[in-house]
Amino acid sequence: MSRFAAIGVFVCTLILVVIPAGCAKRSAHEPAAAPSALAEARAIWVTRFEYRTADDVRRIIRNCADAGFNVVIFQVRGNGTAFYRSRLEPWAVELGGRDPGFDPLAVACDEARARRVQLHAWVNVMPAWRGTQPPVDERQLYNRKPEWFWYDQEGKRQALSSFYVSLNPCLPEVRQYLVEVFREIVAEYPVDGLHLDYIRFPSEPPASPRGGKTDYPRDAVTLAIYKAETGRAPDDDVAAWKLWRTECVTRTVADIRAMMRQVRPAAVLTAAVISVRENGLNRHQDAVRWVNDDLVDAAILMNYTDDPAEFDRRIDPWLLARQRGLVIPGLNVGRHANKPAEEAHAAIRRMMDIGVERTGTFAVFSYSALFDRQERTEGGDADRDAQTRAARREALLPVRRSAAP
Repeated sequence: MSRFAAIGVFVCTLILVVIPAGCAKRSAHEPAAAPSALAEARAIWVTRFEYRTADDVRRIIRNCADAGFNVVIFQVRGNGTAFYRSRLEPWAVELGGRDPGFDPLAVACDEARARRVQLHAWVNVMPAWRGTQPPVDERQLYNRKPEWFWYDQEGKRQALSSFYVSLNPCLPEVRQYLVEVFREIVAEYPVDGLHLDYIRFPSEPPASPRGGKTDYPRDAVTLAIYKAETGRAPDDDVAAWKLWRTECVTRTVADIRAMMRQVRPAAVLTAAVISVRENGLNRHQDAVRWVNDDLVDAAILMNYTDDPAEFDRRIDPWLLARQRGLVIPGLNVGRHANKPAEEAHAAIRRMMDIGVERTGTFAVFSYSALFDRQERTEGGDADRDAQTRAARREALLPVRRSAAP
C-alpha cells in the first residue's frame, strides 16, 4: 500500500458518521437543510477537476457517503463558467465548453438525496478566468464584460497568467450579476447549501506580478464610486481605501445572503476562509464579521498546516471572536503525502480529533487525496491504482457497517 493510500485509509476510518436527511425528496423551490445540520458536519471538498461524466459524479457521491462524510461540497463554478445548465454563463471548458449530455449538479443532487448526504454547491466567486490565453467563447465574462475586471493605477487590465483574473466587487453591477448567477443555482437545484470560495481579492502572485506595488481596482468608475461614498481618493488615506474594498466584499456576501433567504431560506450559506484572520483582511476578507453578523451560517477555515499544534492555535481566535455562526476547521490531507506513513497518520488523526473536540466538526480537502479521480484502464500504473482503490474500499468497510440504520 502506498503512503498516499494509507493516508486515505486512516482518514476514512476516523470519520464519525452522522448522516442527516440531506437532499430529501422535495421540489427545487422547497427549503433544504437547516443551519443546525452543520453542527456535526464531516465535510469533504470535491473540486471541478474530479469528474467528467455522470458516472464519475455518482461514484464520487457514493464514495463520500460510504466513507462517512455527511456534507459534500461539490464545485460547480470555477472561473465564470458553469458545471450545470445555466442561462447566464457558458459551459466549463473542462467539459468541452458545451453541454456534455448530462447536468453534473443535477446528478450530484439526485445521488446525494439517494445516499442521504447534504449537497452544497461550491462556487468560486471573484475569479472569472484562468490561463495565459483568453477564452474563445465570446459569452465568457472576460470577453463580454471587460470593464468588470481589475485595472491598475496605470489603467492596465490585470494580466492573464497561470492564476485567476478576477471580477471587481466594488462595482454594484458586478455584485448584482453574481447574485443572479447564484440565484439560478439555488432556485433551480435542490441544493442543501451554497459554498463561497475566493470570496476575497485573489491577489496571490502572479495576480499582482509587481511585488505588491500594483493596486487594484483603480478604474475610473470604481474611483468615482469611492469618491462619492467617502469624499476621498485612494492615496488620501490608504487604510480607509483598504477598509472600503473590504466592505465591498462584505456587501457581496450580504447580497448573496439576502437572495438566499428569499429563494431558499432554509439552505445554508458557508464560505471557505483564510484561517489566519490578518492574512484574510489583507485580501479584503472579514470573515469573522460575516459569522457574527449572520451573513454566513459557517466559516470553513482553510487551516492548511502540517502541524497539529499550529492547527489548534489557528482555531483559537475564531472561537474567541465568534458570537453567532459556526466555525468548521478544514484540513488539507494531501499536505501529508510525503511524510512517513506513521507520522502522517498521527498528524491527520490529531487534527481531525482537534476539529471535533473544539467545534464538533471538520472538513477535508480534498476528494482526490482519498479517492482516484476517474477510473483508468488496466496495466502499469493503473494496476497500482486499482490496488490502492481496493485497499481503501476494504478500509472503509467498518465505517459503512457503522452507518447502517
